[in-house]
Amino acid sequence: MEDMKEFVAYLRRLKRDLDKLNELLERGDIETAKKELKELREDTQKDIES
Repeated sequence: MEDMKEFVAYLRRLKRDLDKLNELLERGDIETAKKELKELREDTQKDIES
């Protein structure tokens, strides 16, 4: 059951990150969106490896 709570927390964080990326892209802030995407990918890779 604890694993499910962690997964749901991960999904909520991912949803917030994706919403932020979407907002940046809608505003045309491509450079910041690229930076945020890079950080999201790096964090996800670290989570996979742990």
